[in-house]
Amino acid sequence: MVSHSGLMTVMDRAARKAGPRLRRDFNEVQQLQVSRKGPADFVSMADQRAEQTLFEELSHGRPDWGFLMEERGEVAGDPNKPRFIVDPLDGTSNFLHGIPHFAISIAVEETLANGKREVTAALVYQPLTDESFWAEKGKGAWVQSERLRVSARRDMADALIATGIPFLGHGNFGQWSRIFGAIAPEVAGIRRFGAASLDLAWVAAGRFDGFWESDLQAWDVAAGILLIKEAGGFVTDYRGGDQMIARKEVLAANDVLQSKMHKLVANALR
Repeated sequence: MVSHSGLMTVMDRAARKAGPRLRRDFNEVQQLQVSRKGPADFVSMADQRAEQTLFEELSHGRPDWGFLMEERGEVAGDPNKPRFIVDPLDGTSNFLHGIPHFAISIAVEETLANGKREVTAALVYQPLTDESFWAEKGKGAWVQSERLRVSARRDMADALIATGIPFLGHGNFGQWSRIFGAIAPEVAGIRRFGAASLDLAWVAAGRFDGFWESDLQAWDVAAGILLIKEAGGFVTDYRGGDQMIARKEVLAANDVLQSKMHKLVANALR
């Protein structure tokens, strides 16, 4: 039986404190779809309430740590301490339309002696299924108390790949289309579910065999990247480097499929 560290207990408790309110708000927004036009403001409030709960709970557990949050941006803390990277509601459009696929994402980022930043703890919590995907550097990745492993598939023809599709005001349609045109004919299927943190957690769990997307923010991917690494997977930017957050590019799978996908992406973008 695996045990949480004190830090992971703080993160898990915060997510589970925010989760029930998101579940209630989700049930309400489903009614708003029927009863009233334009529930976007309601969803924005749900997002902000969840973030406030997470901020209060995490601050209580680690009072001198800073934050990078989707809604309120950067919150300064002790520069010598780690910071939390938080997305209180990843999959807002799903939530808005009554689609039950969204998550809370929390990551811990530390500054190393060389000045580089590294994510060392991660949690992605799905309030509707009560699944808590979590990882700590060097300790593996887990869902509840079950160890996660990335898919063992080696053939692209057997692989189910997740992605995000550009939409109004977001993403590069031309680039995405070239990558899609290279990958889709090689694989068993492409899925677009609309919550990058959960997509990445599902790669870590072996539900998806791989994932690619660009134009993602740190709070969308920081936790998921560590989950995949600790589940034995490989994550790079489109150039094969480790600047996923800086370049806003993520390409993830097991070692064999990630290499194959990277070649396809590199050729598509030449």
